Amino acid sequence: MDGLVVVGSTKSPRSQLFLKFTLGQEMFAIGIQHIREIIEYSPPSAVPMTPVALLGVINVRGSVVPVVDLAMRFGWEATTIGRRSSIVIVEVMHQEQKHVLGLLVDRVNAVAEIASNTIEPVPAFGASIHTDFIAGIAKTDERFVIILSIERTLSVAEIAAGIQAGEPG
Repeated sequence: MDGLVVVGSTKSPRSQLFLKFTLGQEMFAIGIQHIREIIEYSPPSAVPMTPVALLGVINVRGSVVPVVDLAMRFGWEATTIGRRSSIVIVEVMHQEQKHVLGLLVDRVNAVAEIASNTIEPVPAFGASIHTDFIAGIAKTDERFVIILSIERTLSVAEIAAGIQAGEPG
């Protein structure tokens, strides 16, 4: 029944709110339910023996928050820090526990409403990132937006396994 509009209703098809951000030349989105806050970039404190995509940790109101360079997580070059670089603080569930992580992004664009019926399934090929990280693709404002599956993109188990094993990448 998704995507159906009740005749005579002024409601649009069911939609969801997403935080849109850019990384390199690509536009991405994460469901707003995962976003805790957005902060200005500040250099994280390095932590030895962690995966290369894990830049270090920052202090967010007394909590230690690991920061992941999303570009490096995707296998791209490290993010170049610019004046609009931000850290998006997200919450990820793993084994019924909430984990808080920071994502380094080039620029936060907007919170946008995307109609569920405009979200296409994951393409089998041609994506600039591993397709397991993608929940879907939407076209907004004449541009494609890659909607990330935050649980798969930021697999706490993968990150923790890398830290425990001391594998630098």
